[in-house]
Amino acid sequence: MRARSSVIGKTVAAVAAGGALIGVTPLVAGAVTSDSKPAPSVAAKGATLVDGESGTSLFDKEGGTARPIASTTKIMVASVVLDEEKLDLQQKVPVQQAYRDYVTEHHASTADLQTGDKLTVQQLLYAALLPSGADAAYALADTFGDGDSRAERVRSFVSQMNAKARELQLKKTKFTTFDGTGEDVSTPDELAKLAGHAMQKPLFRKVVKTKEFKGEAPAANGRTRYYTWNNTNQLLGAYDGAIGIKTGTTSKAGECLVFAAKRGDKSLVGTVLNSKDRYKDAAKLLDHGFGSDDAKDLKIRKLPSDAQQD
Repeated sequence: MRARSSVIGKTVAAVAAGGALIGVTPLVAGAVTSDSKPAPSVAAKGATLVDGESGTSLFDKEGGTARPIASTTKIMVASVVLDEEKLDLQQKVPVQQAYRDYVTEHHASTADLQTGDKLTVQQLLYAALLPSGADAAYALADTFGDGDSRAERVRSFVSQMNAKARELQLKKTKFTTFDGTGEDVSTPDELAKLAGHAMQKPLFRKVVKTKEFKGEAPAANGRTRYYTWNNTNQLLGAYDGAIGIKTGTTSKAGECLVFAAKRGDKSLVGTVLNSKDRYKDAAKLLDHGFGSDDAKDLKIRKLPSDAQQD
């Protein structure tokens, strides 16, 4: 995307429910909408909101400034996997101890995958996107990267992530890891564009709107392992029409959220980066887009006490 100060550059977003690609019309940052409703004040250092139907950018706050993006990185992980030719979603992937060790070493969020269990690619997508499992993202990188060693395959997969960013013309988006614990950066505008690309995939849309997933997998001892993963995106079930997409939190990135919502035939996609209250920010932006007043009564969906936080 073109660098700019007060005017949003051209980007592309998906209609959140249907996945059709549309252009985004530039809008002066801080401008009012056509009905003269003032733009909301948000705590996030960077934010954007896109109308998925008209293509108009409804809100921009430093939308072209690159910032750390934490686990929203996993949107790209899923995109690379789902864009694979002849993808076999039922392919079994054995869980390696290295995936668990990585979580421990990096203090990363986890799907608590157990060594020796065999999960499908589809299950790993749920595990990476709902509890934001770095272990699941590692498993996907190890499976879909190229090379003779695990390290080579991971480097290859991260290279694929950066190649996909270039393909989508996300010029300020750079990845160094598969889980957002490194120097992974993007802009609010470019994350919205990436989300639009990902939301074209029916499975991605299904996964990111799921509040809780229950599945089972063959365990190393021959028995069956049962998994339950809760979606860390607490906007789901709290804001009417919310349908995704992904949280992210690190000390450097702050609270991040890529979100989407649909009411009737109107859909919206947005991003907040480095926020002190990402859900309130997202709700304010969605209210701005829908012309509603729900943010003031927002009650965040509570997660089980043992669920991952991200």
